[in-house]
Amino acid sequence: MKVALDAMGGDNAPQINITGAIEALKSFPKLGHLFLVGDEDVLKKACSAQGLNLSDSRVSIVHAPEVIGMAEPGAKSVRRKKLSSISIGVDLVKDGTADAFVSAGNTGAAVAAATLKLRRLKGVDRAGIASPLPNEHGICSILDAGANPESKPEHLVAYAIMGTAYSRYVLGVKDPKVGLMSNGEEEEKGTTFTKETFKRLKATPGINFIGNVEGHDLFETQLDIVLCDGFVGNIVLKSVEATAKAVSKWLKTEIKETPLRMAGAVLAQGAFKALKAKSSYETYGGSPLLGVNGVVIIAHGSSTGLAVRNAIRVAVETVEHKINPRIEEAMATLSEPVTVSTKPS
Repeated sequence: MKVALDAMGGDNAPQINITGAIEALKSFPKLGHLFLVGDEDVLKKACSAQGLNLSDSRVSIVHAPEVIGMAEPGAKSVRRKKLSSISIGVDLVKDGTADAFVSAGNTGAAVAAATLKLRRLKGVDRAGIASPLPNEHGICSILDAGANPESKPEHLVAYAIMGTAYSRYVLGVKDPKVGLMSNGEEEEKGTTFTKETFKRLKATPGINFIGNVEGHDLFETQLDIVLCDGFVGNIVLKSVEATAKAVSKWLKTEIKETPLRMAGAVLAQGAFKALKAKSSYETYGGSPLLGVNGVVIIAHGSSTGLAVRNAIRVAVETVEHKINPRIEEAMATLSEPVTVSTKPS
């Protein structure tokens, strides 16, 4: 198992990526080799400072002198910066040197590089990001969480099929439940887009479509995949993350108001730690970009070392379970193709 890591990607690169790399190499024996992609001089200094031994046969640096900044336009930057850590990292997957690529860098650039260089799987017109959210019953994946902001109904049908395959074969869900994000549970609720999508999903074989779902269902209902366009998905994901941070901050402030509350907090430390582990994106690491002909994992821009470590774990698991052949097999069972004639983004 060989994984390429965008060592220059993220708000706190390269330090957090080196930390994550060290932990991944310790934790995952199936990780046969880890390529650190980025500026060689910068990475050598960072590795030395953090104690990552580059004489270890399981790790090496792949020089990439350019970096795509978080605020730069994705597709344009990939075309302009051919020697960026994202471009070269995806190239390693394309030529078979690496089995997967992990990046906490510019999401738009990672999606564009993967789409342009790896191309899409047969039957898939748009790739989608499947971002995990914990709920009362396990993990619910939002699909798409930002790769395709202007989706069409046929794209969401493909997301349903790909998300079902990922949940079944990688996450181990026997019969994944698929819901469509809308403003009401009734079939007639929603926009023209969601109504048309509903009709197509209802007629799609091989998925367990349970109908429309609302925001509260993300946490209360037994759901495995929630479908939406990338615009809505990204807003939902960031709103949930911001709410979790706000509640945590408010709780800490209220606890500090009285000595009695602080004493109670000490007794409840175990519960607080368990809740943080369950609700933090660090635990889940990264989100797979489903639909491209290769394994690409998108990590949070503000990832910590733990998040990077777990993003590498997700990459290893996704490769191990051969998700792309599973997706192609599932797409081939459709009585009608879900692809449409559009120009590559």
